[in-house]
Amino acid sequence: MLFYIIIGLLLASFFMEVYLEYLNSTRRSPELPDELKDIYDEDRYRKSIEYEKVKHRFSLVSGAFSLVIILAMLFLGGFAIIDEFARGLSSNPVMIALIFFGIIMFGSDILHTPFDWYSVFVIEEKFGFNTSTPRIFITDKLKGWMLTIVIGGGLLALIIWFYYQATDWFWIYALALITGFMVFMNLFYSTLIVPLFNKQTPLKDGELRDEISSLSKRTGFRLNDVFVIDGSKRSSKANAYFSGFGRKKRIVLFDTLIDDLSVKEIVGVLAHEIGHYKKKHIFSGMIISFITTAITLYILSILVANPALSQALGAKEPSFHMGLIAFGILYSPVSAIFGLANNWLSRKNEYSADRFAAEHHSAEDLANALKKLSVKNLSNLRPHPVYVFIYYSHPPLLKRLNVLKKTGLKK
Repeated sequence: MLFYIIIGLLLASFFMEVYLEYLNSTRRSPELPDELKDIYDEDRYRKSIEYEKVKHRFSLVSGAFSLVIILAMLFLGGFAIIDEFARGLSSNPVMIALIFFGIIMFGSDILHTPFDWYSVFVIEEKFGFNTSTPRIFITDKLKGWMLTIVIGGGLLALIIWFYYQATDWFWIYALALITGFMVFMNLFYSTLIVPLFNKQTPLKDGELRDEISSLSKRTGFRLNDVFVIDGSKRSSKANAYFSGFGRKKRIVLFDTLIDDLSVKEIVGVLAHEIGHYKKKHIFSGMIISFITTAITLYILSILVANPALSQALGAKEPSFHMGLIAFGILYSPVSAIFGLANNWLSRKNEYSADRFAAEHHSAEDLANALKKLSVKNLSNLRPHPVYVFIYYSHPPLLKRLNVLKKTGLKK
């Protein structure tokens, strides 16, 4: 029964995604909508529509491929075969699990590498976004594998060891480990992980720094926490993000952002990122992540030892790693609910950060920056509301512009 429930959940998830993609496609119009005429011109709008269509088709093909692979693994007993192979190499349960997950994760990554390559060097190249090279693509892949082995393998080994040492209470130890890692990564991600892939430099002296200095004084944010990253080595798309907290906090501006926007508009984006810090969005996000992780681990601790989970995947004897695979699929509806809640909160926080930027700098400058970035990135400006509700962590541009307009009028 569990086997067929697993199959049903996988199929339901895939066809739900297909339907949502279709629903989103119904919002596309061959004519430039009136509400976009001051944002897109006719040519750029048609290009954005084509970009969405290409990504939609590619998403369907790659999603169908992933579904076929996992269904084949289930119906042909692939998980059980890998389990038996791992048991033939070691009798240690932790090592067996690491071999098992290592084969699955690296096998999956290799199978999906052609799709990643096509996305970067065909789709992104066609629409003028790709600035990466085959060498960067391959070295990024190798570095990703290295981090997976060192960090992912280490964390997984400890969690499995906790399970076999303290079955009933392992979730407490696992929660402490994951929470500690989460805090550590928030503090040191930009200084330890990002340099493996990109170069970050403090913002140089000049007009932009002077304008940011003025903003810093108004908002109480240290100017030396602003860095520029060489995002242009992989893509022409522009972005900015906030990471860390306390003395380890920093705002990172992509060099493409600095090239595409005026000084005032960049300061508007920066004010938005400072808003996330001042409104404690990073901290509140960590608290929510802690709660959802605790709930997930507690339920996992109750169910993972049930032999039926491993048997559903064809295993001859129960194990933590086989139970974890089955649990991950069966738990997906609950994870989806958590995802909806997180996306709703994230959109709410984006509005809050926008209002902060409008109040401490300029609603007009931020609005102009958002327009330019949306056009530059060929963003879908008229997504279906249901699609937004389920997938979007940021509000659609038109809604953000409406909020900024109201905030600017109040100001």
